[in-house]
Amino acid sequence: MMKKIFNTFVLFLLLSSVCSIELVAQGTGTHVQPLPYREVHIANDVPMPYQYVREADVMWSRIIWRRIELSEKMNHVLALPATPTRGTKSLIDIILDGVHTQGLTAYRVRASDAGNEFDVIMTEDEIHVEMGAGQDVQVVETIEGFDTVSVDIPYNSSSISSYLVKELWFFDKQRSVMDVRIIGFCPIRKYYRADDIDQTSPLYKKVFWIYYPEARPLLARSQIYSPYTDVTNISFDDVFQKRFFSSYIFMESNPYQRAILEYETGLEVLLESDRIKNEIFNFEQDLWEY
Repeated sequence: MMKKIFNTFVLFLLLSSVCSIELVAQGTGTHVQPLPYREVHIANDVPMPYQYVREADVMWSRIIWRRIELSEKMNHVLALPATPTRGTKSLIDIILDGVHTQGLTAYRVRASDAGNEFDVIMTEDEIHVEMGAGQDVQVVETIEGFDTVSVDIPYNSSSISSYLVKELWFFDKQRSVMDVRIIGFCPIRKYYRADDIDQTSPLYKKVFWIYYPEARPLLARSQIYSPYTDVTNISFDDVFQKRFFSSYIFMESNPYQRAILEYETGLEVLLESDRIKNEIFNFEQDLWEY
């Protein structure tokens, strides 16, 4: 009796295996895995939380404004790709998509916005205008002669040539570390006047401010583009948090809120920028005894 039950069970297993093979052969339940490893989708990532900081533990702080030039090789990852490729976008395209579809807030740039960058919220139409969108009047030939028509000019995201980054450097005595928090960043558009046909005199315009803590979840889900490999696993949030960019100090907090460019020119700008950077470094080193 037991032998008969065992044979029946074995026959059931064989029939089940045959049915499974037939289903797979017919394409039912087939799972295609083109890679020899399991992909980790960066689109599901969340930003790493900051360390908690008490005001009483901050014994020194300074606000710094940096400028990131996209023409520098190390910063190309922020500008690539020019058009969405392999599911990746440039930083400005990610930000504009976040503003249009995911509720990310853009703030208006004012004449003197040092310390007040995040006061006035911009509308999408205002953003398009600041990005260079508008209307142009063109003359066209018709059957009756010539006529003028208005043509809509879309904005060009590749006109963004650099970014301003506002950050807070501080010394946390509880953890005994010099730390930094990025507060926000501002894309800068490069453009030319209509009468500058040879494009010899570029103009620069700050477009809008983005509050970085609000943008972090979006940046953490956005993978950077690399022309050398399809696998990077590096998000735009990683680029900023791990300081994978090149920049120079544009301004520091001072009683007059004056940028370095207002009182220094040429090589002196870079030297002043290095002086401020070394001042921060030396402050931290002076706290220790060796």
